Amino acid sequence: MHKFSYRGGRLFCEGVDLGRLAEETGTPAYVYSAGTLLENYRRLEAAFSSLDHRVCYAIKANSNLAVLDLLARAGSGFDIVSGGELFRVLAAGGSPARTTFAGVGKSVAEIETALRAGIYSLNVESETELERIEAVAARLGLEAPVAIRVNPDVDAGTHAFISTGRSLNKFGIGLDRAGEVYRRAANCRHLKLRGIQTHIGSQILETRPFVEAIEKLLPLVRALKREYQIEFFSIGGGMGIVYEQALASGHADWWTQPATTPRLDPETYAAALLPLLEPLGLKILLEPGRSLVGNAGALLATVEYVKQAPGKTFVIVDTAMNDLIRPALYDGWHEIVPLQEPASDARLAVDVVGPVCESGDFIAKDRKLPPLKAGDRLAILSTGAYGSSMASNYNSRPLAPEILVHGDTHRVVRQRQTLHDLIASESEPAR
Repeated sequence: MHKFSYRGGRLFCEGVDLGRLAEETGTPAYVYSAGTLLENYRRLEAAFSSLDHRVCYAIKANSNLAVLDLLARAGSGFDIVSGGELFRVLAAGGSPARTTFAGVGKSVAEIETALRAGIYSLNVESETELERIEAVAARLGLEAPVAIRVNPDVDAGTHAFISTGRSLNKFGIGLDRAGEVYRRAANCRHLKLRGIQTHIGSQILETRPFVEAIEKLLPLVRALKREYQIEFFSIGGGMGIVYEQALASGHADWWTQPATTPRLDPETYAAALLPLLEPLGLKILLEPGRSLVGNAGALLATVEYVKQAPGKTFVIVDTAMNDLIRPALYDGWHEIVPLQEPASDARLAVDVVGPVCESGDFIAKDRKLPPLKAGDRLAILSTGAYGSSMASNYNSRPLAPEILVHGDTHRVVRQRQTLHDLIASESEPAR
């Protein structure tokens, strides 16, 4: 679901004309649809309404303060993986008592800060981490709420870089060791066993891996509830989105829309899992990221040059791998559409590339797009997740602004970096 569509031949985000927005703010620029984000959140909430549950948005997907504020006001909790993300939650008005802290490498300082803030749960990824948390809590004279992240060794069938539920991944404690680790933790005076957590990967488009993981964990979950009175079972996130999709339009379908693209919506996801979860009588935590914000975002770009090489046409745009690294890192696929709707169905196979000095700097390869020329504006869709949050200053390129659209209004929620911003934290060279 998203709220990007053509009206009168011009691309809109909700009620805002993106061509005019690009003229006003310049490109590259990220645009987010508040309506899309909130609708995705509310659908997930409704799908699990028969359960005692909490949605904890995984802010690594998009950590902009305006996005966090929007979700906090809607009632969301948060899932974090660093002290910096906790700082953002607090700055956005989120509650640490509704926040879980994951991640395999929590520092002593991060654990201290989380405990002092009143974190709901520290999700423990290793036995040595458990020892560190106990030592920090003892020194502070506090009781640390913990949940063990249990790795069920399930193949989610996703990209190797975003698979987290296999025994060869760095995340969690194996199912064969989990019971013993819980027994050790139960004997630690400064630990409170609050729950159990799992997460098997990202961009999963079928229910089978989720069902398999939960079924493997159910005997342990029941035993933990009986022996230690745990409060919650966090089933993680990972529900994927559709990247290849069409736009509402009065013109023919010139864009790519593979009929075989798998889809997984909140209702189907919940229908498969509720029969397994309802009998447990536990609070169920959900940790969605991409599925809430992915389709809510678009990255606006401008064509700088069209370069004809032997056997290849390059469309060189002003956005690059520093703005959107998913294509280079994951071979991620993003729909690319012009802000002005094409007058015909004509399409040419081109590589859409950026100005960064790397052959890996591309947005799309061999993509069939309408004929383009310098000055044309484009929207790279489904970039609300892992776009701006993974951006960098590589090649000394300033970070793009972020703009939040709500109905027919918009506001800049992160200013475009200036060249002076690039060096503001560096020391003056000695002369």
